[in-house]
Amino acid sequence: MASINMSSFHTSVFILQGIPGFEPSHVLISIPLFVMYILSLWGIVLMLLLITMEPRLHSPMYYFLYSLFLTDMILSHTILLKMFFIFWLNDNEITFMSCFIQMFFIHCFSSVESGILLAMAFDRYIAICNPLHYVSTLTNTLIVKIVLALVIRSTIIVIPCAWMASRLPYCQSHHIPHSFCDHMAVVKLACTDTTINSAYGLTVVLMVIVFDVSCIVVSYALILRAVLRLSTRSAKKKAFGTCSSHISIIFMLYTLGLFSFVTYRIGHIAPYIHVILSNFYLLIPSTLNPIIYGVKTQEIRTAAFHLFTHVTS
Repeated sequence: MASINMSSFHTSVFILQGIPGFEPSHVLISIPLFVMYILSLWGIVLMLLLITMEPRLHSPMYYFLYSLFLTDMILSHTILLKMFFIFWLNDNEITFMSCFIQMFFIHCFSSVESGILLAMAFDRYIAICNPLHYVSTLTNTLIVKIVLALVIRSTIIVIPCAWMASRLPYCQSHHIPHSFCDHMAVVKLACTDTTINSAYGLTVVLMVIVFDVSCIVVSYALILRAVLRLSTRSAKKKAFGTCSSHISIIFMLYTLGLFSFVTYRIGHIAPYIHVILSNFYLLIPSTLNPIIYGVKTQEIRTAAFHLFTHVTS
């Protein structure tokens, strides 16, 4: 067995099918996706400019938001640029190496995004439960260390996924029934036993989601207990208001992620349903994050107004 040249089973390219069964409608489907992409890009760039230029936004909460928006930008670019080539130019080919690089970036930064939401829950916990030590606890150095730790964590756990998948023999179909190189969509094409790959992928998902969600739930349980102890109704309303945007993003991200995850484990679900849910899970948050935080956060609205009046004056 050791003498077998496994490279003979490796295709030079994969074929991304886009949304299986909807190939004739790809151009039409691309219109809302392009609108989402433009809104996402415009909103993220605006938020990054506001946080960079407005001194009042130079605080831990907004530094974490800055990291979240950068992560959203990387994810949307990694997915949508190739998707538009598929939908508009019928350029379905992706090289073997490019496919696994895309796989790594998508799953790595999805994990980073989950970690940043956890860090933001910790930020809200400190701000509400220990406000006098908020700035002294969440220093710029600590924030940088947290973000770097999240990137390192995601890199360490995702690299084996992409590496093991790249070592599999692909001697049958090279057509990926997806719009991007999703881990399970690629692994299912292998002409060998993929139990280890599937088990490791499941372990990574559970490790990231269970750990992050558990810590987020604990943080908000402590926040809720602290808020209910506040003496005035206005103080309670203000405390809940500071968390509402974050809770909205968390609910949206993990709900879509759960549906996307479950559909891969249910064999009779049509492939296009999973593809659509996967795209929603990865692309809708990047579109709505700037809108939700822009609408619900007073400091961002004020900063945007000041920037607008400065530009028009």
